[in-house]
Amino acid sequence: MMKSRFKMGKVQPDAYKAMAELDKYIEESDIGKLQREMIKIRASQINGCAYCVNSHTKSARTLGETEQRIYLISVWRESGDIFTDEEKILLEVTEEVTLIHKAGLTDRLYEKAIELWGEEKTAQVIMAIITINAWNRIGVSLNMTPGS
Repeated sequence: MMKSRFKMGKVQPDAYKAMAELDKYIEESDIGKLQREMIKIRASQINGCAYCVNSHTKSARTLGETEQRIYLISVWRESGDIFTDEEKILLEVTEEVTLIHKAGLTDRLYEKAIELWGEEKTAQVIMAIITINAWNRIGVSLNMTPGS
């Protein structure tokens, strides 16, 4: 069993507040609520953040997302037409930015995103991915688990 660790919000309240402001920015962006949850779920799966996967799958269900689609997010490429073309680009961008050390955000995918969303929304999507990755790093570093 993992040993519990400190709560970031208690030890570094100003940093935690700044992270919450990033969340507020994302909530006010042009990214749809379910799309935001898809980004959070996929990045959290990649990063192994059980706390965030649990939290954001619950949020997606509350917003009306189906169990089937939630289960298939981790294998979206193999899921046929379960996800729209736009959702597939969203998930692929999420993966490339989350796994930035592999190849960065490739020119091919960057150009697809710009064509689909334009610069403004593409920037918002990238910021949403960066934000959940930061939250994941807090959760994983501090051994946060569902219910903690």
